[in-house]
Amino acid sequence: MKIAILGGGNGSYAAVADMIEAGHDVSWWRRSADSFSSIKNAGGLSVVDFEGTRQVSPKMTDQIAEAIAGAELILVPTPANAQADIAEALAPHLVDGQVIYLPPGTFGSYVMMKQIRAQGSNAQIMIAETGTLPWLARKTDDHTVRITTRASRLPTGVLPAKRSKEALEILSKAFPEAIEPSEDALSGALMNAGPIIHPPLIMMNAGPIEHFDAWDIHNEGTQPSIRNVHTALDAERIAVREALGYGAPHFPLADHYETSDWMYGNLAHDKLVGSGDWHEPLNLRDHRYLTEDIGLGLAFLVSVANWAKVPCPVASGLLAIAGAASGNDFTKWPRTFEALGLAGESREAVQAMLQEGF
Repeated sequence: MKIAILGGGNGSYAAVADMIEAGHDVSWWRRSADSFSSIKNAGGLSVVDFEGTRQVSPKMTDQIAEAIAGAELILVPTPANAQADIAEALAPHLVDGQVIYLPPGTFGSYVMMKQIRAQGSNAQIMIAETGTLPWLARKTDDHTVRITTRASRLPTGVLPAKRSKEALEILSKAFPEAIEPSEDALSGALMNAGPIIHPPLIMMNAGPIEHFDAWDIHNEGTQPSIRNVHTALDAERIAVREALGYGAPHFPLADHYETSDWMYGNLAHDKLVGSGDWHEPLNLRDHRYLTEDIGLGLAFLVSVANWAKVPCPVASGLLAIAGAASGNDFTKWPRTFEALGLAGESREAVQAMLQEGF
């Protein structure tokens, strides 16, 4: 299958490596040709995992039209704040039947589809999103990615939901036996683990984060009191899902720590901690755990809870504390239901949009 992979973060590097090794025809797009220079100089992209180290040779381009030409799947494992710009760049070049996949999405399926339509594209595409990156991975330099483990379960919602079967069949070619259907794109967005796992970890570790040059929030930063907050926060997410009529499995975060049933499967947390790759510099200004998982993801969750009239004191409290600590009013950030123009819509209207699309 022809796959286009967009972006230059940890997830994009891992995606390129895995999709090439799986035998797919991969084109890799980044905004600047210079961003590929280290890979070209090294003779390829190096991937490191439990099987050892090897190299793959991706096709690289800074021309997005070239990257997505003929692609069945467009994989976009980028930060959520890049989605609107990417959608604008994609719009003139999309064709009927293509699937865009956001792992995870933070309701980026809606943001991107709205932008694509605003740019005048009527291509009959599908945009899907899931609850996590399919890889626990870190770039160790500009030409090497270390993959600690891979997702075994990817709950995925599609916009428009009426084309879910078609989209999930294409996604299953790239992620065999991992794709699981969620009811629609909002259900998929409410599977996003980042706004549940990271806000307690960074806010309740704010002192060590600001004191030490590097800190592993998943190792020394994950203590019983923080896990209690995780559980309470996740209960609010699940309550929102249930209030909106979405059924189990809800992928409770506790499964990540206590069972092998979560998205990354057996011993994922132990592998993450054991790798040492998450002992890293952090900050409470512009790190993605703050800007994406709180400023976009947690703010989105709180806004959906308010729209659905579901109490969310823990989520709201964490959002307020994070705002005070960083000097932001996250309730005014661009991924809330208010900012998206959906807060005044009825559930019936939103559900119709999710099912039928734009």
